[in-house]
Amino acid sequence: MSTAPSPSPDRVRFAARGSSHFDVLLAMFCVVIVVSNVVATKAVEVGSGLVTLGPVQLWPLVLDGGVVLFPLAYVLGDVISEVYGLKAARRAIWTGFAMALLATVTFAVVQLLPTASWYENQDAYEAVLGPVSQIVLASLAGYLAGQFLNSWVLVRMKQRWAERRLVARLVGSTGVGEVADTLIFCSIAASAIGITTGGAFVNYFVMGVIMKVAVELAVMPVTVRVIAALKRREPSYYA
Repeated sequence: MSTAPSPSPDRVRFAARGSSHFDVLLAMFCVVIVVSNVVATKAVEVGSGLVTLGPVQLWPLVLDGGVVLFPLAYVLGDVISEVYGLKAARRAIWTGFAMALLATVTFAVVQLLPTASWYENQDAYEAVLGPVSQIVLASLAGYLAGQFLNSWVLVRMKQRWAERRLVARLVGSTGVGEVADTLIFCSIAASAIGITTGGAFVNYFVMGVIMKVAVELAVMPVTVRVIAALKRREPSYYA
């Protein structure tokens, strides 16, 4: 069975977006964004006993539920940017933005609908999904800045190095995007999940960056293999 040739390391290549592979990646990207916004309404505290350094809280660690899934948005963003290019990444980012906004409007409209006399969970609904609007505002602001930076840096590095230094390009672009995203997100969302002190905020921001980058590094071998597989399966990548 014949296999596609490996791309020249000195030539910048991107696959066409008219592919079922791109559609699947786009769908996964949107689901990750929407679900992450919902679960981010839960504050997470890891550890017990307070340890501080001046005004900064070192322990316990302060996170939100979005840390479980949201880092995968950057993994998918890296894959799309590397294989399909900046225009495809922009389409994915704006589509994810639209789906998150649609989910937020839906939650708000349902919350305002008249409650059935036998329905006893209205307060729970409002408590869980009520903060989603603020979380989504934070997420979308950070997400747009972070994802666009991530894609822009990755593509610019690829234009400089072509197919070489993939891991360095993935780590560098994600680091830039995650720092911008997390700072903006935490600044807007902190009060929605009950973070009110500067020390806890610094913990929240720093741990958010560390956890997201750690996930990126942990799944890096998988990311590299997925990118390589897509490049082999996309005929237009070698055109």
